[in-house]
Amino acid sequence: MTTRRSRGDGGLHWDEKRQRWIATASLGHDPSGKRVIKRGSGKTKTEAKAKLKEVLRDYEDGLAIAPSDYTVAHAVNDWLTYELSRRDTSTVETGKILCRNHVIPALGARKLRDLSAQDVDKWLADKAATLSTSTVQLLRSYLNRSVKRAMARDKVKRNVVELCAVPRGKEGRPSKALTLAQAEAVLKASEGSRMHAYIVVALLTGARTEELRALTWSHVDLESRQDEQVPPHVAVWRSVRTGGDTKTRKSRRTLALPDHCVKALMTHREQQDKDRASAGERWQEHDLVFASAVGTPLDAANVRRAFRLIIKGAGLDPAQWSPRELRHSFVSVLSDSGIPLEEISRLVGHSSTAVTELVYRKQIRPVIQGGAVIMDRLFGS
Repeated sequence: MTTRRSRGDGGLHWDEKRQRWIATASLGHDPSGKRVIKRGSGKTKTEAKAKLKEVLRDYEDGLAIAPSDYTVAHAVNDWLTYELSRRDTSTVETGKILCRNHVIPALGARKLRDLSAQDVDKWLADKAATLSTSTVQLLRSYLNRSVKRAMARDKVKRNVVELCAVPRGKEGRPSKALTLAQAEAVLKASEGSRMHAYIVVALLTGARTEELRALTWSHVDLESRQDEQVPPHVAVWRSVRTGGDTKTRKSRRTLALPDHCVKALMTHREQQDKDRASAGERWQEHDLVFASAVGTPLDAANVRRAFRLIIKGAGLDPAQWSPRELRHSFVSVLSDSGIPLEEISRLVGHSSTAVTELVYRKQIRPVIQGGAVIMDRLFGS
């Protein structure tokens, strides 16, 4: 004899409009007095009951059930909109490009609740076949943070992305350093160009490209004060990073300027005065040492494009060189000239000698002695 369900226990019925079986269960009332009813649907009675059991299990675990059509794409787009958008413009653009080119096309249609560690492993392996390890790490990080955000909002029980390791990707182009002869050729090719002072300062001080783009004249002293024993110097205290801070605390440093830098900067300042007069009302004053013809800040693409024209003029392949390799060249030239690792690390603003050795290990040779004087001897005053 069939036992009748108690009042409020729910039931099972056929929905003619949806052409599906609907299993329901009543779970009491919410604080407002409204009855809490959970439902599961399926093409068969068994499927509907199984779906209802899953819904009830999630409810007991404290999860607010995500919509059945909530996908990985929804999670990623929510993260891009509400979390990544707080970062600086370049970070936001990079995140959007990588997510919309690599994450969403491959995994976006997958329901977030059904995403498995195997799905993520296969996706990472596919990406590692064509992308560098650092890019694959970034993609995993974006997906991980998207799912973590969804989990915090009760859209999914657990974050399977955290269970997946990043495979080794394609080898990227290793950073290189100019030889002394190549460095001289680049300096020669840059003479007379708007980038001459930039290249001279980058190559002879080892400053990062983001530090030079943010450098202001108030942080440059081209006068030597013998009575105070203060040589011409540049204060590398800012960068184009968010907030204007340098990459690390030790990156904030003051460097003596070789004579070659002093002369190049004096000529550059005269040219900038002419630009200011020529631009008239169009000039935008930012006190920048390296700026456009109307005083506006340079972006990375401006610098890269101008640098590669000079590299081509020096007889080198522009596709094989980038502005950051002027810094590598600085380290290489100093190392070859006898400067110890500790001094090089201090000059380039690394947090430790371990960083210098790890990043520039192909150029480092353990020897002895000091900075701007060596540069004057090598490149002449």
